[in-house]
Amino acid sequence: MWVQRLAPVRRESVVLTRERAYKNGHLTRPAFVSIAILTFVTFLGNFTQLQLTSALPQIDKDFGIPLLTGQWLTSVFQLVMGIMVPLTAFLTLRFSTRQIVLASMITFTLGSVVAWLAPSFGLVLVGRILEAIGGGVMWPVLQIVIFQTYPVTHRGVAMGTVGIAMAVSPALGPVLGGWQTDNNGWRSIFGSLAVVGAVAVVLVALFLRNFSEQNHSARADLFSAALSTIGFGALLFGFTNIRQYPITAPICWAPMLVGIVGIVWFVLRQLHVAAPLLDLRVLKNRSFAVGTAIASLSFFAFSSVMVLISQYIVNDLHQSATLSGLALLPGALGQIIAQYYGGHFLDRLGARPVVVFGTVTLFVGTVMMSLLSATTPVWWVSLCQFIRQIGMGFTMMPVTTWSLNALDPHSVSDGSAVTNTARQISGAIGSPVLIVIMEAMTGAFSQTGMRVELCNIAAIEWTFRISAVVCLVMVVLALVGVRGSHAGHLHTLTLQQIRAARKAQN
Repeated sequence: MWVQRLAPVRRESVVLTRERAYKNGHLTRPAFVSIAILTFVTFLGNFTQLQLTSALPQIDKDFGIPLLTGQWLTSVFQLVMGIMVPLTAFLTLRFSTRQIVLASMITFTLGSVVAWLAPSFGLVLVGRILEAIGGGVMWPVLQIVIFQTYPVTHRGVAMGTVGIAMAVSPALGPVLGGWQTDNNGWRSIFGSLAVVGAVAVVLVALFLRNFSEQNHSARADLFSAALSTIGFGALLFGFTNIRQYPITAPICWAPMLVGIVGIVWFVLRQLHVAAPLLDLRVLKNRSFAVGTAIASLSFFAFSSVMVLISQYIVNDLHQSATLSGLALLPGALGQIIAQYYGGHFLDRLGARPVVVFGTVTLFVGTVMMSLLSATTPVWWVSLCQFIRQIGMGFTMMPVTTWSLNALDPHSVSDGSAVTNTARQISGAIGSPVLIVIMEAMTGAFSQTGMRVELCNIAAIEWTFRISAVVCLVMVVLALVGVRGSHAGHLHTLTLQQIRAARKAQN
């Protein structure tokens, strides 16, 4: 009997259009359940992204690899997610929502199993790549569904609400990952992800509904996908070799040259082909371009610093991986609150005051973080990260929603792909860039006769100062480029119309 009741859920022909998904100011039951499932699987992908942060020191020791090599487990995840995002626009046209999510969760679960049982670092890296392939399209798909389902007057609240899960996942990841590493070893992280991934597969197969029609004639520009993969991958590989080899060595400059050529070729191809993989022409919209720049820089500052904080607490303060993760937990709570109210304030006040407040707060927290020393208590690190994540909550989701609202409705899918690609690649590049800078500064300070531990801490201080400069650029962009004319004015006007209509009905 229960199978018969679930059968309609699995029909590919049933599509939740806006009329079927959103009625009388509320989501219908099938739409609510489906968006809840999409939020859960998106949370899982984001959660996995930084879950190894607290475990990296132990993984480095177990495989006998340097920090820069082990850090690839986080960088390659973000890089592959960034490369997968441009495929989202094609995938949402060619395949149904259920087909996309089901295939993604199966791939994610397979990657978790491979990393769980891997006897070598190389196979762990392969598992992480599969996890990233599976999780890479989830957030863009969820964004597209939100924009297809909710009217413009409620998108800020909707994005802020689902954004709570996205905000807490990167902070909870290191906490749970650190605890699992200390108690059961880092492999238990992948074992638990495999189990949760299998549960997600069952939920998707049974309850997820479709939100868009299929276009079987849609084709993907696979050559562009190859160019982006080679371009960004080679550039990142060459750059990370700078610490071990001089920049004049072929293993450094040759991959970087290939990467630059591949990226330039990719960009030019997107601007000239009729059906680009990633429609970069949406960047001609000034508001969208500014919003994408701020989102990318915020992800650069956030992701890279997360790795440095864990290294500082475990290696320099000699604390456990569990405590390293717990130090980030208050920040998760702060970002949840900021994420929720950021969406509400966006709908009421417009983007400018919300984003300016967020970027300034992120800048202040990063400056505070640059005051670390060998005697800094862990609670100070936690407080600084708490302030930083409040800034992230008032920056990331509001500026993304505002920038997408500035686009024409038919361009939202392309805009979502562009902004998410830029954000993920910025995060992937951020960690190795700052780690290379940190290690280079450590070497420079060691030449002065400082102790190794003090050299590391001094290098981390200067690395945080560089990150603070990035945050300052975000503040300037928010002050100069963010206006309320697109999202804010549109929200106000539509809300006035709604109030007038309700008054007339009464």
